[in-house]
Amino acid sequence: MIFDVHQCGRPGAATVLLSAGLGGAAGYWTPQLAALTARYRVITYDQSGTGRARATRLPAGYAIADMADEVREILDATSTKSCHFVGHALGGLAGVDLALRHPDRVRSLTIVNGWATADAHTRRCFEIRVALLKSAGPEAYVRAQPIFLYPATWLAANAERMATEDAHALSGFQGSDNLLRRIEALLSFDATAQLDALNLPVLLSAARDDVLVSCSQSEALAARLPDALLDVAPFGGHAHNVTEPAAFNELLLGFLDRQA
Repeated sequence: MIFDVHQCGRPGAATVLLSAGLGGAAGYWTPQLAALTARYRVITYDQSGTGRARATRLPAGYAIADMADEVREILDATSTKSCHFVGHALGGLAGVDLALRHPDRVRSLTIVNGWATADAHTRRCFEIRVALLKSAGPEAYVRAQPIFLYPATWLAANAERMATEDAHALSGFQGSDNLLRRIEALLSFDATAQLDALNLPVLLSAARDDVLVSCSQSEALAARLPDALLDVAPFGGHAHNVTEPAAFNELLLGFLDRQA
């Protein structure tokens, strides 16, 4: 596992652990780092089989529980008794699993555009992406990925940035086998029957215009969780912490500060 600890100048600052989505790389959270490290000790990491850890070959049957176990190992390796866990999509699922099996390690949970179990629309989107990867290869998959992550108007206004991101994503591509196993893991995840056991503060952050994961998924989670705060942004897409970082950072810091 490859992780980074971003220290905070405040003595005794609580720890926030950031877990990316399907891309898996720590760099996804760059728009949040400056705001968070001003108040918190922050841990970011490249998930197994992604980013700087992409040489790892994930085994058959790799599951969300394995991803949660990797986070627990990072907490142990960094002498972190407990953390505020922030996860985007797949990363949020790992946080749910960790909080259910090791509740003493998670002080609060933030889930960005997540779900308890993938609905028919989200499954359709991932099935299309899998078919594209298998039939047309990594380059076509990478080129199509922003369509699922960002609003069309934002993409049109950031064409040069997208070209740079495409090249970076392709050069650091996690590999088809790893990617397929990670998609299988997220589609197999189902915490529906266990949601009542999540007795900790939860922030659910969604975007109204997310084309990959409907905000209704977050609304369904909010209806089931004992202590949940739901915020639905009007704009920003699946990666609204990237497209609208100021609004997201204000929301996240407000939630985290209230836990303190």
